[in-house]
Amino acid sequence: MNAPLSRPLTQRITSPLRRLSPPALALILAILLFLLGGVINPNFVSIASATNVIRLAAFLGIIAAGQTLVIISGGEGIDLSAGTVVTLSAILVFRITNGDDAMVPVGLAVALAVGAAIGFINGAGVMLVGIPPLVMTLGMAGVVSGTILIVTQGNLIGKTPEVMPRLISDPLLFGVPGVVFFWFLLGGAMWLLLERSGYGRRLFAIGVNRTAARLSGVRVQRMVIITFALSGMLSALGGFMLLGFSQTVFLNLGDTYLFPSIAAVVVGGTLLSGGKGSYWGTMSGALVLTLIDSLLTAVRARVPEIGEAYKLIILGVTLVILLSFYGRQRNVRG
Repeated sequence: MNAPLSRPLTQRITSPLRRLSPPALALILAILLFLLGGVINPNFVSIASATNVIRLAAFLGIIAAGQTLVIISGGEGIDLSAGTVVTLSAILVFRITNGDDAMVPVGLAVALAVGAAIGFINGAGVMLVGIPPLVMTLGMAGVVSGTILIVTQGNLIGKTPEVMPRLISDPLLFGVPGVVFFWFLLGGAMWLLLERSGYGRRLFAIGVNRTAARLSGVRVQRMVIITFALSGMLSALGGFMLLGFSQTVFLNLGDTYLFPSIAAVVVGGTLLSGGKGSYWGTMSGALVLTLIDSLLTAVRARVPEIGEAYKLIILGVTLVILLSFYGRQRNVRG
């Protein structure tokens, strides 16, 4: 009868939390962080504030969608070119449309095609040439950044069409910005892709064990190349949406989203070893990271000494705590 009480206190506290799925745990953490914001600033806990947090999280969540697919595919897959693809996409739309609403579909189509092409090259380099994903995508990030500098010479010509901020960042319905509606639509599409399609089943299979998947008839090379292409396309979509929010472009527009896009996937419970994860978890992770940033901004207003370094420290501590709850290291396959 007294056996359960003999367990260490930390084990008794964390045991109920370990029964929660990582996405649920991340969502609970997001709610707690939101309530904590009310302690720091009473005006933080409001519908308007919650809407703004979700709006900001949506941009990160859209960019992290492709990162989710790549990480699930396993093979130490992480797309380090995502940030530069975001920047390139925004620049392409900015220049092609040049403020013309009628050119928005054309600009979006070109940006998505270019993003998919960059992802395709990444996947081909990984699977056909045998370059490790981190090296391949990091090299591609350098190529894209250099190409942007050569082509633009630092002179970013263009204009954001008026229709983009109206549909993306401005209130669209019931005071909710259009990007939030789109983010949840993307969430539904990602759920169908991962959980209700042959692609999703094969993706999880190659993430678990590529050799076993190959012996089962899965075309691993083609699957990985398609996954990287999708990642590039989704990053380009994130750049398009981000342009509608910022209404301008600059040469490092997407750089600040690279590490958070990976962290959102990790916080949401997707295994870095591949084969297990969900986009719902990534969405929760994006909310957690956005709330941390918002809380630090609120604290910084009162304590100016808190800067970017503290933000990185707190983010790192958050990742370590969540990883300990998930018990990832014990679950990594041998």
